[in-house]
Amino acid sequence: MRRMYTIDVIPYSSQYAEQTVEMWRNSKEKAIGQKEIHSFDNHIDYLNQILYPQFRVELAVLNQQVVGMIAYNDHEISQLYIHVDYQGQGIGVTLLERAKIQSAGKLTLYTFDVNKNAQKFYEKHGFRIIGRSHDNEEGLLDILYEWVR
Repeated sequence: MRRMYTIDVIPYSSQYAEQTVEMWRNSKEKAIGQKEIHSFDNHIDYLNQILYPQFRVELAVLNQQVVGMIAYNDHEISQLYIHVDYQGQGIGVTLLERAKIQSAGKLTLYTFDVNKNAQKFYEKHGFRIIGRSHDNEEGLLDILYEWVR
């Protein structure tokens, strides 16, 4: 289904912290089938104190509502989540393409092995599996992907 509205991509601002974390948690919980292990407040602190200072964080916004987010630098995508009601409408592609353009020509990212939709999405957009691990707080198998320009 193609979207019939305009999504704005804006730099992250803490005024969107609660919306961003709520969307992120809901999307992640749906994707992996388990509740987020951190409290809402800890998740906001992580976004503002750790993620935002270390990565470029951009938001997809529709009518002042956060419908997607990406955190990346020139060689890695740390987070990419789309609001559960807006998945499959091209928002993830828009955010992913921004990271590719800004990259040094190669990007890596991890996704959970249980998240089959993410695997299909990344593989469709040129990412290839280069490794696997269990090195995450959720204790789930991770897949390491790489994209090369």
